[in-house]
Amino acid sequence: MSVTPSQKERVLVVEDESDLSNSLAYALRAGGYEAQVANRGESALQALQSFAPDLILLDLMLPDMSGLDICRAIRSHPDPAQPSIIVVSARVQEVDRVVGFELGADDYVVKPFSVRELMLRVEARLRMRKAALQGKASDSVAESSQPALTLGNLRIDEAAHRVFVSEAEVHVSALEMRLLVQLFHSPGRMLTRRELLTKVWGYHPDVASRTVDTHIKRLRDKLGPAAPLLQTVRGVGFRLADPEQSKSRSS
Repeated sequence: MSVTPSQKERVLVVEDESDLSNSLAYALRAGGYEAQVANRGESALQALQSFAPDLILLDLMLPDMSGLDICRAIRSHPDPAQPSIIVVSARVQEVDRVVGFELGADDYVVKPFSVRELMLRVEARLRMRKAALQGKASDSVAESSQPALTLGNLRIDEAAHRVFVSEAEVHVSALEMRLLVQLFHSPGRMLTRRELLTKVWGYHPDVASRTVDTHIKRLRDKLGPAAPLLQTVRGVGFRLADPEQSKSRSS
């Protein structure tokens, strides 16, 4: 379902803690969004049709089903205008973040959290979603003529959303693809976490997050032999190494 400029953007809060869900709904409405609350997984799935949210704030521990099952159900649908998903959970283990991202979550926020920061994340995700929907047709035409990006044994076909390592395909998420492409366009140059949060996730620079680190680690696991190309500048940020520069330094 397309969103017209006159419509308020819709946010579905899937949370069984009534105090928290009501607080989030209040903050969203105060921020100019239309908000609806679902306190069970079943009612959340029904709201996908009746409310047609642009974004979902999704708790993982619901009384009748896992939020991960809801995320999986949403992402298995072929609708190109799927809602953005921000997981909001008390689960703090890295494996929970990784599974959430693998199933298609766009972001992961750990409880307790700053409502102000969460609202900034909501704003960023909705802004990026709107831009993607509005520019999808023109972008597809432009990208169709773009050559593949190649660095060492890593090849990225951005238009086809495909990544290859030593000619073997590696499956990456949309966010992982954007992260790779952003780093690729500055080989050898370090990008700070704040720069990546702004350019890839669309966050305000004041927002602190370990989201970048989680995605970098997951990308390294997926890239295998090409993982050394993805380097960490300790305490600062990340860069995609230029193998030609590495050869010249070692010679």
